[in-house]
Amino acid sequence: MKSRQVYMDHGATTPVREEVLEAMLPFYREHYGNPSSLHAQGRAVRRELETAREKIAEILGAEAKEIIFTSGGTESNNIALRGTAKKKGTKGHIITSSIEHHAVLDVCRDLEKEGHPVTYLPVDKYGRVDPQTVKEAIQPDTFIISIMAANNEIGTLQPIKEIGSIAAEHKILFHTDAVQVVGQLPLDLSKIKVDFLSLSAHKFNGPKGVGALYVRKGVRINPIYIGGGQERKIRPGTENVPGIIGMSRALELTSTGMEEKSEKLSQLRDRLISGLLKIDEVILNGHPEERLPGNVNVSFEHIEGESILLSLDLQGVAASSGSACSSGSLDPSHVLSAIGLDHHTAHGSIRFSLGYGNSNNDIDYVLEIIPLIVDKLRRISPTYKPKAI
Repeated sequence: MKSRQVYMDHGATTPVREEVLEAMLPFYREHYGNPSSLHAQGRAVRRELETAREKIAEILGAEAKEIIFTSGGTESNNIALRGTAKKKGTKGHIITSSIEHHAVLDVCRDLEKEGHPVTYLPVDKYGRVDPQTVKEAIQPDTFIISIMAANNEIGTLQPIKEIGSIAAEHKILFHTDAVQVVGQLPLDLSKIKVDFLSLSAHKFNGPKGVGALYVRKGVRINPIYIGGGQERKIRPGTENVPGIIGMSRALELTSTGMEEKSEKLSQLRDRLISGLLKIDEVILNGHPEERLPGNVNVSFEHIEGESILLSLDLQGVAASSGSACSSGSLDPSHVLSAIGLDHHTAHGSIRFSLGYGNSNNDIDYVLEIIPLIVDKLRRISPTYKPKAI
């Protein structure tokens, strides 16, 4: 029987806050008009939708007309990459990194099949892209660079400010998948040279199925599908009004006192890391300092990560063995392989992602049970040899 429930998988998704749900409900019950309709109900909903757009833009340091509502991060990434490639019309060159989320990597691989050469930049042992390698990869026909703001598995923050400046200097469009950063760290788009930025509401205690794409003013992009004039014709289709209202409220809540909340979350993270590293043959993955405030990714030598996950689950702890979007794969994480981990070490990795609602008591509980889990699993591991006393 599970003694308690501890949720440490906020990198996969987050619980919707009660205030967010309350903000959404009226748009299911009373204010259900189509925002494109000309009647009073439609006009009223349109005003609320545009107020939400303005609020999101203000928090991000953008203009309202630069925010395009989508169904989430995956669609936003697709629109940025495919829409830009479609606009270019020729088989231009793309630069990305080897550790991007599959919502970017798979799009790039698809565009590669269509004739667009793609450079997949390597990363260092911490999972960071060197801006110099970006500069060196630029070709005469490079039209877009796509580098994530922070890695979803190991939490490493990327130098997007420097990369954005390089892209701007060479008049190349720059896209960043900021799904893991928005809501966790302060972000001011007026101070970063970025042309496209993807975000998803369910990563910061908003509803699933809604997100946004920032498109810098003056940047032209072709829609990847057609069917209406909504969202400046970039993302046609009736807007998910309740979801947009919820996303706006969630971003407002998470952005209030963000620096203080990020610092508190970082303290919880560091306590968990410190405790886990006291266990023999445990490796911290990702940058020790330049990482998401809630991300802890460690490898336990001689054990399968799935076995640890199942054991944690039996004790009421929810964690992850990598990206939730590819958790069904038996292959080792492409991110962990890219930072130099061998097959067995990569398979022994666990991601704890902390967030709203986690406390010191949660950290204490995990640090109490996991040494016992590790010891039990290593005793039956064919590769583990206990150290001689």
